[in-house]
Amino acid sequence: MFEQINQKKALLDANRPLPKYTVKSLREKLLLEWTYNTNAIEGNTLTINETKVVLEGITVGGKTLREHLEVLNHRDAITYVEEIVHKGEALSEWQIKNIHRLVLKGIDDGYAGVYRDQQVFISGAKHIPPAPFLIKEEMEQLMAWYEQLETKKLHPIARGAMLHAIFVGIHPFIDGNGRTSRLLLNLELMKDGFPPIVIKVENRLAYYEALDRAHTQKEYDDFIKLVTIEVEDSLNLYLSTINKNT
Repeated sequence: MFEQINQKKALLDANRPLPKYTVKSLREKLLLEWTYNTNAIEGNTLTINETKVVLEGITVGGKTLREHLEVLNHRDAITYVEEIVHKGEALSEWQIKNIHRLVLKGIDDGYAGVYRDQQVFISGAKHIPPAPFLIKEEMEQLMAWYEQLETKKLHPIARGAMLHAIFVGIHPFIDGNGRTSRLLLNLELMKDGFPPIVIKVENRLAYYEALDRAHTQKEYDDFIKLVTIEVEDSLNLYLSTINKNT
């Protein structure tokens, strides 16, 4: 499944470092598209152009404070994820809570970075997240799975996709689980030198269905395939700049 991806990644690595301003413009493009799509999946009504101006510090009339905060918070969470990658820090529950704290900052400070104390349900899904008293244990099991040698041997795409799927199945927070899970997925990819990916809002139905299969049947292949397509899209974007710079 990953042979073509590996070849493209090797080609990208062979042409690194990319020119400084190329990297800057790629980051800005992906940060915008990642922020717009991840928030749109969760119901944020800002368009991609409105998201762009909010990122530039401009308020959009007729939109809620929450929608503005979701954009700015996500930008800050991406910056934090980039810092983790740059420092080479190992993933921990503390980091996951910090990512979530940034996602929910100013939106629901009482639950930002705090595991939920209430039962929740995922709209449209067959899977029911675990009861609140089980969350701590399930998150510890997730971290134990992540630390296993067998998990470390997985391809970064499979490992990142499964981390995302298992985490969002636990649904450890009252709100912001989807955004946090996609940040964790990209954190895992970026640690291995892959560009961040964008789960596109137009693919939301396939995304939700693949996740529900992962949760109810422990069948991760469809979700891994969906993530693989997005990884190839991001690699193709980066590789297109190499052709223009040579």
